[in-house]
Amino acid sequence: MAEIRELDNKLTALEEEMRSLKDNMEHIELISDLHAEYDKTLEKMTNLTPHDKVYMARHIKRPKVDDYINALFDDLFIQRGDLLNKEDKSIFGGIATFHGVPVTVLGHRKGRDLNENMEYNFGMPEPEGYRKALRMMKQAEKFGRPIITFIDTPGAYPGLDAEAHGQSQAISRNLADMSALKVPIIAIVTGEGSSGGALAIGVANKVYMLENAVYSVLSPEGFATILWKDSTRADEACKLMKLTAQDLYEYGVIDGIIREPLGGAHHNPDVVYRDIDEMLVRELRSFKNKSGADIARDRYMKFRHIDSVVLNEE
Repeated sequence: MAEIRELDNKLTALEEEMRSLKDNMEHIELISDLHAEYDKTLEKMTNLTPHDKVYMARHIKRPKVDDYINALFDDLFIQRGDLLNKEDKSIFGGIATFHGVPVTVLGHRKGRDLNENMEYNFGMPEPEGYRKALRMMKQAEKFGRPIITFIDTPGAYPGLDAEAHGQSQAISRNLADMSALKVPIIAIVTGEGSSGGALAIGVANKVYMLENAVYSVLSPEGFATILWKDSTRADEACKLMKLTAQDLYEYGVIDGIIREPLGGAHHNPDVVYRDIDEMLVRELRSFKNKSGADIARDRYMKFRHIDSVVLNEE
């Protein structure tokens, strides 16, 4: 990971230098040289290791859930609260339109800097967040709206208050109720998807991942701590966990991979938005003539098939 971090820091420095010079006509030649160096640095960011992909998945500059929603959907009506306790800002979403079709869209929200990270609890929902998400999804079923979720979380919040307020019950309720919803659900892992905190909005008919996203039962650091009592062996853990989009597609856990530009989604997010838009149009069209019962059954069979594929591989 040290090499990818070094390249990323160099790209950031080049970006800042070009930005500081772009309004000064005397530095046109220097800016051109910086652009050439920037492009050469980007070209080195290929053949990433699983550990590199974890770094990319967690990158602070990656597009966030509100970026995806603003780019892909119109007429957003934000929904808040779980009708029981409080508003959990780490889950963001509401009712919107996608190419004129009403949908419910929601996802984990991390924030763009330390202050936002703190406000959104680093994308780790409490029970209220999962109850809010389920409330939105049950309402979507009532009115026949497809559901689109964006997954990007290190996991559900493990604090004492969260456990006291029913964290495990909230997650398990989401898993059970999502499995039976009679409207299409499409989930997209945009960054890191860890543990039940990710799966609680990930029981979907179709699951896609961005090229540099990761999806696993827990973080590599947690895996290494449990298995070897040594979190510094996270690099080794990444290779064993099979957490990359490419690994999970091979195992049949996900349905497709959305490509990213060199250097990650944050270097040209419009390319990612375009490909997600095309995927959503295609997938939503495939549900057009299916009954609610068929949609729920297909989702159930999808996850049963995942189980059989993984067992056969083992």
